[in-house]
Amino acid sequence: MKILVRVDFNVPIKNKSVIDDSRIVASLPTIKYLSDAGAKVILIAHLGRPDGEVVPELKLDSVAECLSNLLKKQVKKIETKNFKFNNEALHKLRDSIDQMELGQVVMFDNIRFSPYESKNTGTLAKDLASLADAFVLDGFAVAHRASASVTGVAKYLPSYAGLLLEEEINGLKKILKKPKKPFIAIMGGIKVSTKVPVMLNLLPKVSNILIGGGILNSYLKCRKYGVGMSKVDGSCDKIMKKMGKKRKMILPVDLVVGDNKGRNFRIVRLGKKPHNICTGHEAIYDIGPESICLFSSYIKKSQTIVWNGAVGYFEQKPYNIGTLSIARLVASRSKGRAYGVIGGGETLQAMKEIEMGEFVDLISTGGGAMLEFLSGRKLPGIEALK
Repeated sequence: MKILVRVDFNVPIKNKSVIDDSRIVASLPTIKYLSDAGAKVILIAHLGRPDGEVVPELKLDSVAECLSNLLKKQVKKIETKNFKFNNEALHKLRDSIDQMELGQVVMFDNIRFSPYESKNTGTLAKDLASLADAFVLDGFAVAHRASASVTGVAKYLPSYAGLLLEEEINGLKKILKKPKKPFIAIMGGIKVSTKVPVMLNLLPKVSNILIGGGILNSYLKCRKYGVGMSKVDGSCDKIMKKMGKKRKMILPVDLVVGDNKGRNFRIVRLGKKPHNICTGHEAIYDIGPESICLFSSYIKKSQTIVWNGAVGYFEQKPYNIGTLSIARLVASRSKGRAYGVIGGGETLQAMKEIEMGEFVDLISTGGGAMLEFLSGRKLPGIEALK
């Protein structure tokens, strides 16, 4: 049996080597299961945003090499250029796939080299489907995309959820349907517009929402606090202003402000009434020590935790203290005393820095997809499988 498997191997690469293979490792159970069962496995993946052009730096050779090492067997990368197949090219591709050995794994090049991928146009989905007998979606991180290799192929083939996708869906459903109380959500990051729908959907379900990062900055700005050079997103000011007054919303009580190099910084107490937190050249870069203690008191009592987004500019010391402290608290509370779920690039990076990811119940590989799922929206990729 020939099976197309859409995975999310959008991994960081430096000097032609994969420097973080966690997303590849996450899909290994699905790939091994199919390969061990004797299927001919054809992987579809993307890297970066080439926007329909063939970009040499975004080819998947390094990814195929990394996967080969992890599987301990050769994964051949099939050159597909820009996926504009004529009848002859498609016929040759079918022949090469038919000649694959049972259990063999191959990988197409970056699917986003195709100008038809993102909007599911042309015959790309139909062409891909003609190469296989079934389709498996295992990339939760792309499940919110209505693209040719996600929803398009599913229209033409019997389609199934991979083991990773199933694990992520079940884990997030557990949070939305019957979360044990106290249920604590921790929301940070810069993009307020993607977090507000999640907070609105979770608000009736959670015991409390702890906020930091750009979300906090934006709320303080719309409340007329002086936030200096802090990064803000004013797209949801009215909603944020209203939501921030809810008793369930827990704000920091002190903040770390300073310059972006971390050379000059100070702690500022956050007053209940609007005041100037920063001078003109300063910005809010982290939650303060009293705030860490405050957030800790909520996390330590929790039965369910979901965390998405850094609570400060953790890439720059000493502004990493708040985020890394939250990471340690979430990890130490998860897998036993509470059910812990984390997601989002910054969140995963912070957890990796403290090397405690193994103690978290679910590490979601899908930042945007996780947010859309938790906001109550239906994901096109998942709906297509139904």
